[in-house]
Amino acid sequence: MPRWAVLQAEGEAEGFRYTVHGELEGTEAEALAGMLYMLDAFEEALTAAGRRRRRRQVYRVSERSCFVRVENRLSRKEAHFTLAELIADSHDEDLPDAACD
Repeated sequence: MPRWAVLQAEGEAEGFRYTVHGELEGTEAEALAGMLYMLDAFEEALTAAGRRRRRRQVYRVSERSCFVRVENRLSRKEAHFTLAELIADSHDEDLPDAACD
């Protein structure tokens, strides 16, 4: 079964930091649905004090990536999420050791 990672990029143009926000297994459609669920949970809808966020915007960048912006009165959090398929793994007999194999 295909394996996927939801990559999260944060930062300014020259200083992006990429992390794996979550990992999924399943078809591409199942992985996309899982990614959208993760985006809805990004920067929870309520603040620590229990107040609702003022605004949440989700932009589709491509078929496999979205940009999310969450704002409240005092802060704004933005991140770019991309769904990536695992294509090489040296510890998996079903996958090649390198991307160019």
